[in-house]
Amino acid sequence: MNNFKINNKFQSIKDLLLDNIIHFNSSGKFFIEGQRNAIKLFDIDGFVVNVKSFKKPNLINKIAYRYFRKSKASRSFEYASKLMEFQIGTPQPVAFFESFDLIGLNESYYVCEHLENVFEFRAIVQNEDFKNREEIIREFTRFSFQMHQKGVEFLDHSPGNTLIKDNKDGSYSFFLVDLNRMKFHSTIDFQTRMKNLSKITHKKDMIEVMSNEYAKLSRENETLVFETMWKQTADFQFRFHRKKRIKKKLKFWKK
Repeated sequence: MNNFKINNKFQSIKDLLLDNIIHFNSSGKFFIEGQRNAIKLFDIDGFVVNVKSFKKPNLINKIAYRYFRKSKASRSFEYASKLMEFQIGTPQPVAFFESFDLIGLNESYYVCEHLENVFEFRAIVQNEDFKNREEIIREFTRFSFQMHQKGVEFLDHSPGNTLIKDNKDGSYSFFLVDLNRMKFHSTIDFQTRMKNLSKITHKKDMIEVMSNEYAKLSRENETLVFETMWKQTADFQFRFHRKKRIKKKLKFWKK
């Protein structure tokens, strides 16, 4: 059994898109070939789409994604659609596809518009000499603040999951990707907001700029914003590196 849902705006390419998804393994051009997920690009009548193939779930998740919770592909489409309604940047959602066997979910795909001429926020973190670096950090902070104001908590708010487009007029546009983990609230409290920014960067100079801008927007005390954001970042870094050490030890003992 298959489940295919497409954005009404793209009904005209429905058949071609479905054919490309079904023949994902033998067609398209690899954009990312990861160990867990793969992304391919397909040109459909001059419109380039980005098709993400999620890793086949294990037995427990096969059943869970069939009966108890929505698949990553389904959630990505749903959350992207909500972001569009909230006027929060994300590549335009096109469709999602799920195939099921007798046990549960077998394969799943999320399709969105492919963005050209963009770069990851990660580039800002890694390159301290990046052109207009401070202004981009401040614009990104404003983008994040507006997202929080609208009740959106992006659980994977990390430097690789925000794409940036230089508008060539001194401004920048921001687009969230990898959307399958999100929460939507009526309001978001201060601690949750600061925690939501804890994965963005470990660099103190960036935290100083972000906290300065966030304090101006939220009218919170700047010292409080900086100290809270810095503590949340330090806590995340501790957990992240502890997890890496544990994984490294487990791999050693498996050898």
